[in-house]
Amino acid sequence: MQEVTSPPRLVFTDLDGSLLDHHDYDWEPARPWLNRLAAAGVPVIPVTSKTRAELLPLRRELGLEQTPFIAENGAIIGLPAAWQHARLDRDPANVDGLRVKALGVDIDFLTRRLRVIRERLQADFRCLPDMSIEEIVEATGLDAPRAELARAREGSIPLLWHDSEAKLDALQEMLINDNLTLTQGGRFWHVMGSADKGRAVNWLMARFAALRGVAPWSLGLGDGPNDVALLKATDAAVLIRGVHSHPVEIEHPSLYRTQTAGPRGWAEGMEHWLGKELS
Repeated sequence: MQEVTSPPRLVFTDLDGSLLDHHDYDWEPARPWLNRLAAAGVPVIPVTSKTRAELLPLRRELGLEQTPFIAENGAIIGLPAAWQHARLDRDPANVDGLRVKALGVDIDFLTRRLRVIRERLQADFRCLPDMSIEEIVEATGLDAPRAELARAREGSIPLLWHDSEAKLDALQEMLINDNLTLTQGGRFWHVMGSADKGRAVNWLMARFAALRGVAPWSLGLGDGPNDVALLKATDAAVLIRGVHSHPVEIEHPSLYRTQTAGPRGWAEGMEHWLGKELS
């Protein structure tokens, strides 16, 4: 297989409902394409609402330890050694070689503000860090160890909304006044700072260009409303058929909508954009 070199390709992908099955988190249907991309030297970069703690073992499982990752919907970026600036990023005391950048706001600030807002609105919602392991397992389908990792938030707080649309609008308005954002995912709403998946993708593409001296061609894949910023940030995009009920509104000049969902849809989108090139 011939290595792709001109221009270099980058693949940015959502995980839950995209590369990973929405229900059981299986990714086997995507394995052949992950192998093809690895053989061609095309980095596959996870862009997810998952935490850094969740991503570290998942990166090993997927064979993506040498690529960066974007966690918590853009609040956290992880840089392996090859993506680090020698002067700005390298830390000799960091034994695993991974450098973490925080683009969002402090998690303690988010926690305090949500407590104040809940009291003022008398709103009914549950923040994931406050949920029991059993509740997280029920809401997500994760097993208990992975549910524990999902609670290790660094730059965003997912919440389950159990109140009216009017109060949800009021919540969003109060968050805007605090320069915070509310984004809808497949299962949760996500509260964070001004960072989002698209801004984090742009940050990584700029870093790639600065280190390599050439701008990459980028492909984005996602299935939910919180993936719109990701898809808009890339040169070509794949909107994977969702198994959720949330509408996804997006305009993109190079958008492919899949017929299949989850990792099968992911492979379908890869075939559409890179099938001939990586034959």
